[in-house]
Amino acid sequence: MKNVVGSVALAVSVLAASFTSAQDRFANVEISSEAVSGNVYMLKGAGGNIAVLVGEDGTFMVDDQYAPLTAKIQQAVAELAKQPLRFVINTHWHGDHTGGNENLGKSGALIVAHENVRKRVSTEQFIEAFKRKVEPSPPEALPVITFTDATTFYWNGDRVKVQHVGPAHTDGDSIVHFAEADVIHMGDIYFNGNYPFIDLSSGGSVDGMIAAMDTALAMAGEDTKIIPGHGPLSNRAELQQQRNILAGLRDKVKAMVDEGKTRQEVISAKPTAEFDSQYGQGFMTPDIWTGIVYDSLTQS
Repeated sequence: MKNVVGSVALAVSVLAASFTSAQDRFANVEISSEAVSGNVYMLKGAGGNIAVLVGEDGTFMVDDQYAPLTAKIQQAVAELAKQPLRFVINTHWHGDHTGGNENLGKSGALIVAHENVRKRVSTEQFIEAFKRKVEPSPPEALPVITFTDATTFYWNGDRVKVQHVGPAHTDGDSIVHFAEADVIHMGDIYFNGNYPFIDLSSGGSVDGMIAAMDTALAMAGEDTKIIPGHGPLSNRAELQQQRNILAGLRDKVKAMVDEGKTRQEVISAKPTAEFDSQYGQGFMTPDIWTGIVYDSLTQS
């Protein structure tokens, strides 16, 4: 009995330490807001960029970062609008974009996402690129409204189209287009300033990423504001530039694959070298990114 009690106490202490560690990780994170266009704002903190549409109908949010940041995010939103949060759109399933789902769902917000997002957050996942197992989310964190292709909200004087694209970054990616404000939230289809992570274990594809960028570019005009999943606020010209770079690098890797070069030979050839100082300084290092592109092209 003593051993059982000791084991339980140890387990509780480990869980408590993990929780404290998570809290400490975000203790100094500040949530900043930036006016984008009309009544759309971008919030930055830790994790994916958030879009907020405010108005008399209630607050509409795209993505929600990590659970320990929910209170700070709610405070930042309260400084922009007094109306309650009504809808939260998930652009895809990763925890840095959906971690606040449970807290916001419990507070009364309706979570909306592509049906593949619900499938992935409700079951155990494994992100091969990081050798990371992700536990299923609790019921309160799951999307309660799903769609297969697209859905449109007529909200706060805007027409907001949520369009599934992909497989791209994952198999559940959506682009959110605020038509009247002329703003597009790209989710992790667009990492502004870094090579984009392509989650092959979640159905992602380098060809799909480029095609999804093309979809967004077709929606955008010269003055459209573009909120990337990560990085600073952007525009159509910058998105076009990154799309062209990624397509060119994809083609270089494909040419080497067609020549019969091995994965390591392709990585050693440094096909991204020309752009590494601009795009290769984040967690997607040039070698890791090149390996992912190789895998995407050879597995498809």
